Amino acid sequence: PDTMYLHEAMRQHDWKEFRKAMIDEFEGQMKNGNFTLMKRSQVPEGASVLPSVWQMKRKRDTKTPKVKKWKARLNVDSSRMQKGVHYDETYAPVASWNSIRLLLTLTAISGWHTKQIDYVSAYPQAPVERELYMKIPAGFEVPGHNRNEWVLKINRNVYGQKQSGRVWNKYLVDKLTKEVGFKQSVIDECLFYKGKVIYLLYTDDSILVGPDKQELDQVVNDLRRVGLNVTEEGDIQDFLGINIEKRIDGTVRMTQPQLINSVLKDLRLDGVNITDKEVPAVVSRILRRHEESSKFDESFHYRGVIGKLNYLERGTRPDISYIVHQCARFTSDPRTEHGQAIRWLGRYLRGTRNEGMTLTPNPEKGLEVYVDADFSGNWSKLESTDRDTARSRHGYIIMYAGCPITWKSQLQTEIALSSTESEYTGLSYALREVIPIIRVLQEMKQFGHPIEDGKTKIHCKVFEDNSGALEMAKVHKYRPRTKHLNVKLHHFRSKVEDGTISIHKIDTKLQPADILTKPVNKETLEIHRKTIMGW
Repeated sequence: PDTMYLHEAMRQHDWKEFRKAMIDEFEGQMKNGNFTLMKRSQVPEGASVLPSVWQMKRKRDTKTPKVKKWKARLNVDSSRMQKGVHYDETYAPVASWNSIRLLLTLTAISGWHTKQIDYVSAYPQAPVERELYMKIPAGFEVPGHNRNEWVLKINRNVYGQKQSGRVWNKYLVDKLTKEVGFKQSVIDECLFYKGKVIYLLYTDDSILVGPDKQELDQVVNDLRRVGLNVTEEGDIQDFLGINIEKRIDGTVRMTQPQLINSVLKDLRLDGVNITDKEVPAVVSRILRRHEESSKFDESFHYRGVIGKLNYLERGTRPDISYIVHQCARFTSDPRTEHGQAIRWLGRYLRGTRNEGMTLTPNPEKGLEVYVDADFSGNWSKLESTDRDTARSRHGYIIMYAGCPITWKSQLQTEIALSSTESEYTGLSYALREVIPIIRVLQEMKQFGHPIEDGKTKIHCKVFEDNSGALEMAKVHKYRPRTKHLNVKLHHFRSKVEDGTISIHKIDTKLQPADILTKPVNKETLEIHRKTIMGW
C-alpha cells in the first residue's frame, strides 16, 4: 500500500525517504509555530495530553506508477478525542462531482481558462479551535527534550483532529467572502463567484475558471495578500486523482488509469496471458446473496477493492456502475460468485484501462436527463424469502450540453408493484438531483455567466421509455393503481406545470440509462457507452 503508519513504513525498502520526510515535517511544523514544546508539569490540571500518530504516503504520478514525492504527516490521534471536551462539530462540505463536471463542461463550451491551486499545509493555516496538547511523536527524538517529560502544545489547526476539516473550511470561507470579495453559492457551499471568476473548493484543492486569465492571476494574488499560503499548479491536469486533459478540439478527457492499475494489482490481473472481457458483467447472471455457496476465498481484499471501484465508477466510469453497486451490496458476507463477478469486471477494466470519459459539449443542448428502471429484476425463486430480490433498480444520467454531469445505479428502497411504479420512482429520484443543478445554473446566469440553452430560463428535458410513468408525470389525475404512491414521489410536478421540466418519450433501444439497471450484451453496451462516454 502507498498509505501506511510508521511501523509499516519502517519495513519498506524506501524507509530512508520516509525518514527524511518525517524530519522535514516536524521541522516545518515547529518553524511555522504549529507546536510549542512545553514541560508536562506545566500542562493545566485536568487537561489531557492526546497521542500523536504518523501518516506516511507515497504520492505517485497519475499517468505513471512513478513515485514523485514521499510524505510524512504528523497528526493528532483523534481516537482519544471526546465530543464536548476536545471538539464540538465536525461537518465540513466538499464540492460535489456534479459541480466539478459541470464546471469542466462550461469551460469547454466557452473556452474559459482554468487554474488549479493548492493550499500548502492547509489545515494548520487556521488557528486551533480549543487549547489542546499532544505527545511528542514516537520514532522521533527532539534533542534535549525527553518524551516522558515534554509535550507539544497545539497552536494551529493541525491534522488529525476530528474538527480540523470544519475549522479549516470555516477559516477559508471567511477569508474568501470577507476579505477577498467572493460571494458564496446558496446551493453549493463550495462554489464561489467574483466578477467573471468561478471558484470551486474541495478541502485544500481548488479550481479557478473564467474567461480572463489575468483575473484568475489576480485572485491568486488576493489569496496571498490576505495571508493564505497557496501554490499555483497551472492549468487543470490532475484533480482528486483524475487525469484531466483539455484537448485542442475543445473536448475534455477524464481518465483514471493509475487507479485501474491498482485494482488490477489487487486482483492479481496485472500479469500477462490474461483474457480480457468485452462487457463488465455476465449478461445471464444476476447476483444475489448465494447463501448456499461457499464463502469468498479471501484471495483479495474484497472491501478494499470495492472502495476503489466505487471511486472509479463515480469519477469517470459509468459503464461499470451497475455491477459495482451489485457487488458492493454483499460486502459484509461475500460468496464465491461475488468474487468471480469482481474478477470478471477486473478483466473488462484490464482491456479498457486507458479509457475514461470524454466531454464533447454541444451548445445546442441544455440540461437533459435519461431515466430507466428494471422492475423486480433481482427476483429469484431460490431466495424468495429475501425481500431484497423483489426490489427494482433504477438508473439515471444527467447531462448538460451532451456531457454527463452525474449518474446513478440504485436499488429502490420501496418495493414497486408495477413497472410503471418502478419507472416513476426512478424519475422522481433523478429529478431530486436535477432540481439543485437547475438552481446552480440559474445562479450562475444571475452572476453574469453565459448559461444558455436557447430559452430565456433554464429548462430540463427528461427522457423516459415507460408510457405509464410519462402519463403520471404529465397528467395529474386519480388512478386506482397508483393512488398509494407517497407524496414524496410527486415533488417535481410543479416544475412540469411551470415548464421548467418537460417529459419526453424515448425508444427503449435508445435509452442510455439502460446500462445502469442490468447487465447488457456487447452491442447494447457499445451503443450506450458511446453516447455517454464518447468511446
